[in-house]
Amino acid sequence: MPIDTQRLHQLMDYEAARDAPPTNFPALPPIPSARYTDAGFYELERQVMFRKTWLLAGHLDEIPEPGNFQRWDMAGLPVVLVHTEDGSVNALLNRCSHRGAPVAMANKGKKKRFTCPYHGWSYAHDGQLLAVRDARDFRDLDMSASGLQRLRCERLGKLIFVNFDSHTPSLRECLGALVDEWAEFDLEHCRLSRRDRFTVRCNWKIAMEANLEVYHVPSIHGRTVAPVLDSRRNVNTFYPGGHSRMVAPIPAGHTNPAWQSRWPEITNAGEIARTCTQSYSVFPNLVMPLNQFVIPPIQFWPDGPDQCIVETWTMAPDWGSTAENGPDMWTEDAGARPSLVLREDIEMSEAIQETLDATHATGIPLSYQEARIYHAHQSADAAIGRERIPADLQVEAVLNEPWWHPNEPRLA
Repeated sequence: MPIDTQRLHQLMDYEAARDAPPTNFPALPPIPSARYTDAGFYELERQVMFRKTWLLAGHLDEIPEPGNFQRWDMAGLPVVLVHTEDGSVNALLNRCSHRGAPVAMANKGKKKRFTCPYHGWSYAHDGQLLAVRDARDFRDLDMSASGLQRLRCERLGKLIFVNFDSHTPSLRECLGALVDEWAEFDLEHCRLSRRDRFTVRCNWKIAMEANLEVYHVPSIHGRTVAPVLDSRRNVNTFYPGGHSRMVAPIPAGHTNPAWQSRWPEITNAGEIARTCTQSYSVFPNLVMPLNQFVIPPIQFWPDGPDQCIVETWTMAPDWGSTAENGPDMWTEDAGARPSLVLREDIEMSEAIQETLDATHATGIPLSYQEARIYHAHQSADAAIGRERIPADLQVEAVLNEPWWHPNEPRLA
């Protein structure tokens, strides 16, 4: 179902009036600090959690025609996305079945087939092995079993997602209610305007978690975000699967709209998108702010226990020009550096990594406002499997189904 605007307004009033967390809200145990520094836990995240969750990998505008391809390696494995003749998109492991050379050497391009540059084996867009040079020299080579490994690949509008696990439910099943709540943003027709990457010297979770709470907004974003966001009326929502959402209205008495732009609007965007700051987190590493002018996802990719890559996107309704660059939510000077708001978060995230005490016995206490962070951590443990995680790094599952959408104990 679409966003329940009336219930959100009731919850905003509730949040403004409360003088303590809800009486039935669970106490959140401290997060072990070593989850942000431990090399073994980092490997569990990379090799287990990121291998069994849906990851945003591309946009159809990047491979708009049949035969267009683009390499993608942000998840730690070499992948090539290809637009097929029937209009679908396939994700293939970019590794020849013969000796492991990449079949796509260029970052992007257009090919009728993929031919390995090492020994000339060639493959169709679905990964099928088409031809082998000097096939007479191979005894009992099973051509039908020697194609490129095909990965799960599904789309939501023009957004292309990849999953390395054959047992994970479909993308739409995993997103659940988010699919209907995002329907008003017309993902099928929004163009890709920019996509940039920045290296940040902190654990990926530290960078991402700045987007999972508004507790820091008055301090870090006092002149940028705080004037248009009423943090005391912010409403957090928890979804199954580790996803979550925040919605905060503009402060009372603020005369300007929440969002202003010279660009075309997303026609069907609803009241919340037009009057509030609204942002979703999609487990494990995607943040989706949504308003009536742009769709600007941010992703946080592990690149070592104390380093990550922040990937920013801006999508928008067709701005009617192929020559003029479209809107850019997250960078300045055409990708030269992150925007001021992003820099404010990055600078603090890097400072936290430098001073973080992984041996701190009491861990990191989280407030009710920061519960989306806890929801992500306990979902990570569920995805990895608690039996794989050292006992001193585990997070107890206390924020459970009674607090997951569509349940709403605050209004009970």
